[in-house]
Amino acid sequence: MGRITFLVLFIFISINTAAQKSENDSLQIRAIYNEVLENGEAYDNLRYLCKEIGPRLSGSENAAKSVTWTQQLMQSYGFDKVWLQEVMVEYWVRGEKETCVMHSKDTDAYTQLSICALGRSIGTNGQLSAQVIEVSSIEDLKGRLDEEIKGKIVFINQPMNQKYIETFRAYGEAGPIRYNGASEAAAKGAVAMINRSLSTIYDDNPHTGAMKYKDSLNMIPAAAISILGAGLLHGALQKGPVDIAMKMSCENLPDAKSYNVIGQITGSKYPDEVIVVGGHLDSWDLAEGAHDDGAGVMQSVEVLRIFKKLNIQPEHTVRSVLFMNEENGLRGGKAYARSAMNSNEKHIYAIESDAGGFTPRGFSFDVEPEKMVSIESWESIFEPYLTDRFIKGWGGADIGPLKSTGTVLIGYRPDSERYFDVHHSATDVFEAVNKRELHLGAAGMASLIYLLDRYGLPGKHNSGK
Repeated sequence: MGRITFLVLFIFISINTAAQKSENDSLQIRAIYNEVLENGEAYDNLRYLCKEIGPRLSGSENAAKSVTWTQQLMQSYGFDKVWLQEVMVEYWVRGEKETCVMHSKDTDAYTQLSICALGRSIGTNGQLSAQVIEVSSIEDLKGRLDEEIKGKIVFINQPMNQKYIETFRAYGEAGPIRYNGASEAAAKGAVAMINRSLSTIYDDNPHTGAMKYKDSLNMIPAAAISILGAGLLHGALQKGPVDIAMKMSCENLPDAKSYNVIGQITGSKYPDEVIVVGGHLDSWDLAEGAHDDGAGVMQSVEVLRIFKKLNIQPEHTVRSVLFMNEENGLRGGKAYARSAMNSNEKHIYAIESDAGGFTPRGFSFDVEPEKMVSIESWESIFEPYLTDRFIKGWGGADIGPLKSTGTVLIGYRPDSERYFDVHHSATDVFEAVNKRELHLGAAGMASLIYLLDRYGLPGKHNSGK
């Protein structure tokens, strides 16, 4: 056989082999979607988590129940290993439902407003009454004279930017209002801070979330007001002075013992190299935490269930991690990363689902810009499933601490337009989740992990390959 003939034959065999591998991969991904869409269990599991257990604030009895139940769930699926990882978590309690009454002095009218305490806030120690001063932003607050603010309740009335198509961008921009607003107000002598809820829907449900005090400043009560309530308060202030009487019974308790819940399928070739898929098990206490983040938790368990059901034996260890305390401390994510480093575990990829259970759009990759060109070559594989938007971006809060170990962080990205309608509010309930959307997301993550396990990201090979 001549050299040229051999070369042509080699090329033909290589092309044919590559085509066969591609066809096999396409069939396997199709099988993943068929299994989830016909037999998926994430939706029913989410129903149990939301309806039988309910809100799961870190340190609470319900959080403990969710740990026990999800551990048993993963054991029932026959994963190779299921265990609990101890973590001490922040323990904040809301207490009695908050009350807030606005007194408009020009009309002598009293109006009830819907507020909720922000996580970590102190209570009001009975009823707190003071005059309200409105500011349009943190920058506006910083620019006011101290004597304008001293002894008053600061109302930060800054909406999320409606011009952004990607609502997480608007949320990230507005986040410091909630997180830092109380300390900035306290620095000027305010007695309390109320922020316009970080939301995109006009209703009367306030949206909670974590805030943080600066050690050098007085701690003052911090609350969020509903969007409709913010409109009422703003309108009243346009007409004249307004007082507010508010009462919050929240308090910070000593740290409590809790757990991350972990299940894995051990890799057949590279058991010491780990691919993580996860979400956070804790939720705020106003509702059931269905989208934030019951959806991500149940999708992460579903990924491993799919692998077991379809007899997909990964070459690398695939691990589902249900993190505790993302909402008000991130203790679970930090504890997991610390344990991984102490044990010299090699994590090659980590995927987080913490953006709701809405229609899948794609994934964001926390990598250098030049690597996105090769990663985008995978978009065509996901195009038939409408999950083909691959962008550079955020991986996730819980997996973030793994970045220092060299792990490639990946965020699952569903449609974001409705997420902040329910985020951190009383409307984040099971009924707000669509079964098909939830299951399509699980299938997309399982498909991506299947490809990562076999090939690594385009242009970035796993160390074992």
